[in-house]
Amino acid sequence: MFIRASLFWCVAGLATGLWVALLLVAPTFNLGLEWTSFGRVRPIHTTLIVYAFTGNALIGSSFFVAQRTCRTALWGSRDLHQLLFGCYQIFVLLAVSGYVMGATQSKEYAEFEWYTDLFLLGVWLLYATILVRTILQRRERHIYVALWFYLSFVIVVGMVHTLNNLAVPVSFTGAKSYPLLSGVQDAMVQWWFGHNIVGFFLTAGVVGMMYYFVPKQAERPVYSYRLSIVHFWSLVFIYIWAGPHHLHYTALPDWAQTLGMTFSIML
Repeated sequence: MFIRASLFWCVAGLATGLWVALLLVAPTFNLGLEWTSFGRVRPIHTTLIVYAFTGNALIGSSFFVAQRTCRTALWGSRDLHQLLFGCYQIFVLLAVSGYVMGATQSKEYAEFEWYTDLFLLGVWLLYATILVRTILQRRERHIYVALWFYLSFVIVVGMVHTLNNLAVPVSFTGAKSYPLLSGVQDAMVQWWFGHNIVGFFLTAGVVGMMYYFVPKQAERPVYSYRLSIVHFWSLVFIYIWAGPHHLHYTALPDWAQTLGMTFSIML
C-alpha cells in the first residue's frame, strides 16, 4: 500500500513540478486564480516529492526490510498498520490543502501550519512505535545496518520536526500561528531542520534502502560490514552539523557559520 501510494504521489509531484516550472516561464499558467499562483503551488511540489513520494517509500520499505532482517512479523495488528497508512495520506492532504488556502509558515520543507505539524507528530510516533517494537521482538540477534539508517532517519526527523515547529496558534479554530523563536535563532533552528530533512529523510533513509536492496539485487553480501558501520557513524555525526551553511554572510555568529562550513567540507 505504501509503495503504491509512493508511485501515485511521485506522478502527482512531478506533474506539479512541471507546473511550477511553467509558472516561472509564463505566470499566466496560474489561470488568473489566487490559489494556483506560484507561491501556493511551489510548496505543494516540495511536499509531494519529499514527504509523499519519498516518505511513503521509506515507511513501506522499512517495514519490508525490518521483517526480513529481523525474521519476525511486523508488530501490531493489520488494522493498526492500515491506520498508519491512512493517517499518513491524510497528513499529505492536510499540508497541500493548507498551501492552496494560503496557510503556510513560510519555512522551507516545513511550510505546513501548526495543526498539520501536530497531526504529523502523532503519525510519526505511531510509525516509530511499530518499527522499534518490530526490531525489539526480532528473532535475529544482529541488527542489520540498513535498520541503523532507518532508525536514525526516524529519530532525527522526529526531533528536528518537533523543535523547528514549536509555535503558538493565534486561535485553535484558525490556521495561523507564530513560532516561539525569532530572528537568527529561528533561522538557525529552521536550517538545522531543513538540512537534516535532506540529510536523514532523503539521504539516511534512502541509504538504508540501498543497504538491503542493492546486495539483494546483486545476490552478493555487503562488501565490508565494518566499512558500513564506519559509513553510518560518519554520515550521522557529520551531517547533523552542516545546517549553518545555508546561512553564510547573515546575522548568524561567525563560529556557527564556520562550524557548518567545516562539517560540510568533511561531509
